[in-house]
Amino acid sequence: MLEVNDINVYYGAIHAVKGISLTVGDGEIVTLIGSNGAGKTTTLQTISGILTPKTGSIKFDGEELVGVPAHKIVGKGLVQVPEGRHVFSNMSVMENLDMGAYLRKDKDGIEKDRKRVFELFPRLYERRSQMAGTLSGGEQQMLAMGRALMSRPKTLLMDEPSMGLAPLLVKEIFSIIRNIHEEGTTVLLVEQNANMALSIADRAYVLETGRIVLSGTAAEMAASEEVRKAYLGG
Repeated sequence: MLEVNDINVYYGAIHAVKGISLTVGDGEIVTLIGSNGAGKTTTLQTISGILTPKTGSIKFDGEELVGVPAHKIVGKGLVQVPEGRHVFSNMSVMENLDMGAYLRKDKDGIEKDRKRVFELFPRLYERRSQMAGTLSGGEQQMLAMGRALMSRPKTLLMDEPSMGLAPLLVKEIFSIIRNIHEEGTTVLLVEQNANMALSIADRAYVLETGRIVLSGTAAEMAASEEVRKAYLGG
């Protein structure tokens, strides 16, 4: 479904992503793990059209994405849940969800998806009239995920969904990611909590200083001594 081939991304003179290639098959959960500054977020932002690679190709459903504006990439079904949530603070929960459906015109479908979001995140229904900026960090993460789902994505790009959350909430968020995936959404997950990421992923890529240094099934990565020492606390 998603094919990234030899992308190179620069911030000015800094070579942030160095020839990364990866694939995400239809129906998979694939995770990118690595330490801070490894290039994980830059890779996601390049896939979603926020950044443009200097060289390389990104194909989604066989269609080239390099040079396509970010909002048009959303319209094609490739949707990012950004690191740090980035909810619209001065808008209500309902208004944030409606922003997720901004490109859609199918009123019945939008209503159905809104109900589904409230089933996945009952807390959002309880707070539907509340300003998003007054929600807790965990609730804002749920809202960012719900807003992305309102775009009816084929593939969801998730950037650090567990960041700053208490352990119980992390479990809840990952359980919801699993539910979303089981309902047919493909997921590319960037996550510093490598244990949690590998527990739900099919395959994994390990990034170090802008390069992929290891890849394989999630089970292989979890069993790798190199990965265990560097990312799994042992």
